[in-house]
Amino acid sequence: MSTKTTNVPMGQKIAFGVGMLANQMFPASLGIFMVVLVQNLGFPGWMWGIVYFLPRVLDAVTDPIMGFISDNTKSVWGRRRQYVFLGAIVMGVTFSVMWQLYGENSVNYNFIYFLLGSFAFYIGLTIFSVPYVAMGYEMSEDFHERTQIMAIAQWIGQWAWVIAPWFWVIMYDPSWFPNPESATRTLAIWVGVIFAICAMVPAIFIKSKSTLNENFSPLTFNAIGDSVSQIVRGFKEAFSSTPFRKLCISTFFIFNAFNTVAGFVFFIVVWHLFNGDAGAAGYWTPIFGSVGALVTTFIVIPIVARMSRKIGKKNAFMVSQGIALLGYTSLWFLFVPGKPWMFIFSLPFHSFGIGSLFVLMMSMTADVIDLDELNYGVRREGVFGAIYWYMVKFGFAIAGGLSGVILTVVGFDGNAAVQPEGAVTGLRMFFSGLPMLGTIIAMYLMHDYDVDEARANEIRAELQKRKAEKLSPKPVYTSYQEGKSITLADADKQAVSALQSRFAGKSKAEIKSIFAQTLDQGLHGLCFSPYLEGQNIGDTLSAEQIRRRMDIISPYTQWVRSFSCTDGNELIPNIAKEKGLKTMVGAWLGTDKAKNEAEIEQLIHLGKQGLVDIAVVGNEVLLRGELSEKEVLDYLLRVKKSLPKVPVSYVDTYYQLSQRPQIVEACDVVLANCYPFWEGCNVEEAPIYLQKMYQTAKGVAQGKEVIITETGWPDSGESMHSATPSPENAMKYLIASNEWAKREKIALFTFSCFDEPWKVHHEGEVGQSWGIWDKNENLKY
Repeated sequence: MSTKTTNVPMGQKIAFGVGMLANQMFPASLGIFMVVLVQNLGFPGWMWGIVYFLPRVLDAVTDPIMGFISDNTKSVWGRRRQYVFLGAIVMGVTFSVMWQLYGENSVNYNFIYFLLGSFAFYIGLTIFSVPYVAMGYEMSEDFHERTQIMAIAQWIGQWAWVIAPWFWVIMYDPSWFPNPESATRTLAIWVGVIFAICAMVPAIFIKSKSTLNENFSPLTFNAIGDSVSQIVRGFKEAFSSTPFRKLCISTFFIFNAFNTVAGFVFFIVVWHLFNGDAGAAGYWTPIFGSVGALVTTFIVIPIVARMSRKIGKKNAFMVSQGIALLGYTSLWFLFVPGKPWMFIFSLPFHSFGIGSLFVLMMSMTADVIDLDELNYGVRREGVFGAIYWYMVKFGFAIAGGLSGVILTVVGFDGNAAVQPEGAVTGLRMFFSGLPMLGTIIAMYLMHDYDVDEARANEIRAELQKRKAEKLSPKPVYTSYQEGKSITLADADKQAVSALQSRFAGKSKAEIKSIFAQTLDQGLHGLCFSPYLEGQNIGDTLSAEQIRRRMDIISPYTQWVRSFSCTDGNELIPNIAKEKGLKTMVGAWLGTDKAKNEAEIEQLIHLGKQGLVDIAVVGNEVLLRGELSEKEVLDYLLRVKKSLPKVPVSYVDTYYQLSQRPQIVEACDVVLANCYPFWEGCNVEEAPIYLQKMYQTAKGVAQGKEVIITETGWPDSGESMHSATPSPENAMKYLIASNEWAKREKIALFTFSCFDEPWKVHHEGEVGQSWGIWDKNENLKY
């Protein structure tokens, strides 16, 4: 099945690629100029390691924060463009300034100056690069066009690696500059100005839609502060996605093993091929970098893009990295003193490693972001991009620090006239061996990566279907009836007016305060939602997660309602009893008769252990049409016979029960689900509407107690006619419904404890947003 969308204009692809040229040129130049710190300014290995490590740690930490800000920006320019433009300016200015180093200053002074300048530069790089990368993920929804966009961007970006190595020639040729440090001072200004302008190009030319009216998280200081904890959770969420985890860790090993030793090229060429004579080495160091980059530009990227289309992204990755292993191995044999040209034969193979990496990995990350949207109902390009690049940059920081360690361990000294015995050989061993090790680990990790073209198209098709349903005038989220079945009388409307006055003129903060009081005073019952982020129905629950969530809710409720007796749900009643709570325990029934048997048997078993205060045989199974009334009655009577001392009942909507007198007669208590929201009732009328629902159930209850087993209000997602999800509406409804129930001594279970991301598959975005606590177990209101 194809999910191809309108092609992105070539001009916009090129504009994105020009941004990549800047994104590559700054680190490429930085890597070249860093040699001056050791070779000419006298930085020892530990200083090299620190100036490599600490700024990149800052970069890695700030990236996810920038991802949160970018994802949630409301602006007529969209979420990204303004940050790309601002970051380009900051990056260009700070790069120019940080390299204004002078040999006559002390080593310590230059070290501190450069370190502080690096911090400022990497902040600018974060402001630019995180939203810039996210722009690329958003440009297309088509599986193959994503690879083409990244291939074009990497093709243009590779010219940075063609150009940058020639800075070595300029820096060490006295006809250009009197010394290398003066060369870096001037070259840094040219790089800063020219490539800051390149970095602005995507912000100017790539289109984006206004986000002024989007329902994003607020960008207050508190919200951004909270984003730090969200970032920690974001890592957990992202890494719960096995495909994304594979992409991140594989990139970490390949890219950072490579970069740990990349800076050794200069030292190996000068000291191994030319016995320490940097002048004699001449053009050979830049030739290594430039030829490799040209091979990547004109051979590797086109071949990889074609391979990706023919054999799939994962297979293209495996073939490319296999070729790279040959290149890394051959460099040990083809660095030959007196024959420097020999290493050129390795470069076509060597270049497949890094040359293919980001073309494929960035394209695959876009596919995984679609999978994340399918699972959780939100688009998080900024967060995923930030987390992916966090792995790259944090690893890059480790690589820089490890480079300094390796220089120290092998005993290499850039200021020495003669290197200690074994120092250069040690550098060569790491130069070939470490990238090989990283590549082998990455290939092992990626061998079972499973988001191929067929799966990606399935995901896109499901997302498109979901979006179409969201735009449909008749959204279908649940089997609950659509439309009101109750008409409010004039007296009811007066009650609505009185209720409106309760909240009239109150701010959100004041409503929160009232809600806090309602919660602190205690609720009768809560519907227990045990599933964590990334889990779904059928996954096995652990006692630890149930106990943790029970600890959170137990101070606020007398009863807990569970919905199943298998897959770990059977642990819920016992843990609830440990907390002193009463239990309404449900056996989930459906079309699977074997599963029904397991549920019923376990419910009876729990009841005989004294863990069940009310036994529930099925939930809305008649509403869903999965069992007949006779089948439900048979299950009911069987459990009643087995548990004569336990009240036994069946749960369904109040209107289903009003049509099922035999079911009601068989129940010890009447258990009714009542949702004004699903009937499209506005929040001002909803608490009164709930009371009418209760009266309907009471009218057919044959004198038995009626318990409202589910009611609630979502705080986000799709509207249902006049029923609008929002935090304020959710709080108003929960306050009013629970106050009424307490006043009238009606047993009411609020739905639900925690947000349930798994429901996005079944009920749309609104289905996951009914919790008093969010999916991360934080109190929402």
